[in-house]
Amino acid sequence: MTTPGSGSFGDAAGEMADETEVEVPVEGASASAGQPDAASDTTTDPGADRDISGVDNWLEEGGPLEPEDVIDAEAGETDLPPSADVQLAERTADLQRLQAEYANYRKRVDRDRQLTTENATFRVLAPIIEVLDTIDRAREHEEIAGGFKAVADQLTGVVTNLGLTRFGEPGDPFDPNLHEALSHLGTDPEVEVVTCKHIAKAGYKIGDRVVRAAQVLVVDPVEA
Repeated sequence: MTTPGSGSFGDAAGEMADETEVEVPVEGASASAGQPDAASDTTTDPGADRDISGVDNWLEEGGPLEPEDVIDAEAGETDLPPSADVQLAERTADLQRLQAEYANYRKRVDRDRQLTTENATFRVLAPIIEVLDTIDRAREHEEIAGGFKAVADQLTGVVTNLGLTRFGEPGDPFDPNLHEALSHLGTDPEVEVVTCKHIAKAGYKIGDRVVRAAQVLVVDPVEA
């Protein structure tokens, strides 16, 4: 007599054994099925990867050099310090340039100082020119005598010492930079160029600067 439950347990165990049975692979079947064969797999040499790495190929195609290669290349191109002769020539040129600049500076200072002095003298002496004109007219009429003559002579000496010079005499060639022609008196056979015949007012200048042009009457030469 079969015990109920024992037969069912045996049947279930048999079914589980059938389901878990594993097929034994046939030799060569994996190759035919397209699976890689473990026996035929070749292990790659690590050294071979270094030989064919992209870094080596990059260097061969012009990639960056190693730091020691850069240092060696730059060491051969380093400029040597200039020689003593070159340094002496450079320092001499610098000194000559400084001397030229200082000389130009001195010239500018002297010129500016002289111009400032002339301007100050002009402002002081310009009003006195009218007084000198009065003295000149008095001399022409012989009206200077005694104490007035001494004052006139002293004043003339002072302005002359300050740099005010008088110009304009009869017979001087007419110069438009120095003379102001008030009138023409006709022709004169004794002159070859336009000439100052009469001086109405004398001219004055300080250095080369004209304070006032001489006012003159001129004559022309006779045309051939």
